[in-house]
Amino acid sequence: MLVATPMAAEYGAGSDNSGPWMWCDPAMGHRVSPLTGCREMVKLQCVGSQVPEVVLRDCYQKLAGIANDWCRCHDLGSMLDSVYQELGAREGTEVFPGCRKEVMKLTAASVPEVCKVPIPNPSGYKAGVCYWAAYPDA
Repeated sequence: MLVATPMAAEYGAGSDNSGPWMWCDPAMGHRVSPLTGCREMVKLQCVGSQVPEVVLRDCYQKLAGIANDWCRCHDLGSMLDSVYQELGAREGTEVFPGCRKEVMKLTAASVPEVCKVPIPNPSGYKAGVCYWAAYPDA
């Protein structure tokens, strides 16, 4: 799972999973969104392909439908992890031909900006971009 340790430290989160993102944990009642449209959008963008309007709309709607702003990046991170796992991607490798893991990560992290949905950015990284994109080991 993608976790930003500096962010956790900034908010005083300890091993008890405290902090504003704690509600994103399935144990706390949050159902992780499958973000199927975003998954397809990220794959297509990673190889430089045109993304069909229907895929964009589905991604926007699913991401905007996540009620807790903190959980949007959490769910995108979970989606990205599932893509890596499904395709057997390892650190520094291609996820699939023409798409390197680092490119896919940055593409996924920028989905909130593309979709124009709010996300918290306490680390001051880049407005609209998931905080975990700033950390190479995340």
